[in-house]
Amino acid sequence: PGFVNKTMDPPDGIGEESNKINLTLINGTGYVFNVDDYMTLRQQHRIVGALVGTCNMRGWSANDCTLPLELTTYETRFLVERGVAQLVSKHESLLRVPTANELAKYHELLEASFTAQADSLKTAKLHETECNMSKILEGKRKKLLKAGVPKADIVLEASQILQETADNFVFERKNAQLEIACAHTQALAFKIVDAPAIVNALKYKVFCDFWTRGYFVTAGDAFGADFLLYPGDPLQYHASHIVILLDTPIIQPLDMIAKVRLSVIVNKICIFAYFGEEVEGVDGNEERAVHYQTVQWEGNREKFGGGVGAGLRSQES
Repeated sequence: PGFVNKTMDPPDGIGEESNKINLTLINGTGYVFNVDDYMTLRQQHRIVGALVGTCNMRGWSANDCTLPLELTTYETRFLVERGVAQLVSKHESLLRVPTANELAKYHELLEASFTAQADSLKTAKLHETECNMSKILEGKRKKLLKAGVPKADIVLEASQILQETADNFVFERKNAQLEIACAHTQALAFKIVDAPAIVNALKYKVFCDFWTRGYFVTAGDAFGADFLLYPGDPLQYHASHIVILLDTPIIQPLDMIAKVRLSVIVNKICIFAYFGEEVEGVDGNEERAVHYQTVQWEGNREKFGGGVGAGLRSQES
């Protein structure tokens, strides 16, 4: 359908148990909490997923999401089948009651965090006072003069001001930042589980096919499609195609025109994907072949005698 085949060699280490990425099972699909695993999936395996975490410094924003990474069921199954990752359940480890030693260690780390924050804020406060020392001294001098203190009796030292600032500093724990690590700082016991079942065989096969061709494949809900195809990382490239899945090879003309016109509005090429009647594969692994129909809108040419639908140009593969 008019795209370039850019099949890439699999990265080193795929298939080795020790090198597999752990995908945590949540709500029937895999989640990634480790930033190194996330970068590996994105840079080496072209798996993007969706960041669903909240930036704790700025609150929730659709444009500023962070880890964890939520994978779709077909992304999860694809990674498991290729030996890149394994789906693991940490249900028992996360729900068990912590021991007394674990609780004591947690409170020790929490106290250390509060102490570090207090020291950091105190140092910053003293630095700010030192930078504004001349203004502070002048303000105190004016205040004393206004209170009737003779000018000759006013003695103000910078060291005295800094000492007062340090003595009066109070760290309010209720305002402390509570750091919640995305990935657990300690390893948790887990058990390997089966990859999620694929409900839509066509959707999974189309995803695998375009990934094999070298594309970044993401969900296309925002553009009214099933998939978006990117020639490179979505952070650096715009999507070049939208992919729409069809239950049958037959599509109503108005539906086809609506989808193609939509692709024109978002400046992308429209690809329809559907199962054909023939099968492919051998030795009991036969599967129905996927057909692609690329349709491009060339504008309204009725006034040139082209007739209704003359603005559509399609190519099948």
